[in-house]
Parts: sequence; C-alpha cells; structure tokens
Amino acid sequence: MDNELLQQLMGEKIQIIKRYLIKIGSNPLDAEDIVQESLYKLILYIDSVEPEKVSSWLFRVALNNYYDLCRKQNRNVTLTMENQVFIDNQPLPEEHIDHIENREEINDTLNQLKPLYKHLLVLKYELELSYEEICEMLDMKLGTLKTYIFRARTQFKKTYEKGVKEH
Repeated sequence: MDNELLQQLMGEKIQIIKRYLIKIGSNPLDAEDIVQESLYKLILYIDSVEPEKVSSWLFRVALNNYYDLCRKQNRNVTLTMENQVFIDNQPLPEEHIDHIENREEINDTLNQLKPLYKHLLVLKYELELSYEEICEMLDMKLGTLKTYIFRARTQFKKTYEKGVKEH
C-alpha cells in the first residue's frame, strides 16, 4: 500500500477517534493526548498487531486510555453539553434553546444505557459512521453489530419515553 494513502487513512481514523472521545466527555486536549499515547503504543506493538485489525486495535487502546484517565481523575464517563461548540456567545434563538434542552434529554438518556449501547449509538448517529466503519473499529461482525444497534435503539426508546413521562 502506498505510504501516502496509508497516512491519509490513518489520519481519518485518528480524527474519528478524537471526535468520538470528545463526544463521550473528553476535553479536546485530553483527546489529543490520548490519541498520541495510543499511536505511541501502536508503534511499540506494531509487530504484534494484525494489519487488518490496526484500526480496531487503535480504537480499543484509545478508549482504554480514556477510561484510565477518567479513573485517575475520578470522573464518570458521561455525555455533556459542555462538549458542544457554539459559534459565538450571542443569545440563542428560542428554537436553539429547545434544541439544547432536547439534546440534554438525549444525553441523559444515553448515559442511562449500557456502555456498549451508548458507544454504538454515538458512533452510528453522532459521528455518522457506517456499519462497516463501526465493524472495523470494533472488530465486530456486521450481523452482531446490527443486532446490538437494534437493541440499543429499543432500550434508548424505552428509557427516553420513561423519562419524558416522568417530566
């Protein structure tokens, strides 16, 4: 494979991993550090990683590094609105406020799901990755992934509707 093409593909994977870490609660600087640490580990262990599994290996290592950082800092892995970027500090129109409130309800619901389900829904619907990309990142069979995403959506719907009824 052409070295330039390989760098481009890895660059895309790295950006996806960074965006994912930020979506699940990492601040951008920590996400950058986590990805760099993961790449360093990839360089150290490149001989023991199967070439077709580099992407999933890198994703798993980055996620484990994030969990380690959370344990060290004694924080929970939760989705928050503080990771959403707004263009300016102007007052938000009413429809944006409604969007933010709805976004907070969605994040609260996601945080109540099993971690695997939360991660799958973020990868599929927040980062808009294809089934194939998620399968590659998680080293998972397509049928298994579709089953998990179906279950995740079902659990999300039940949890969300329960939360709406309580309010």
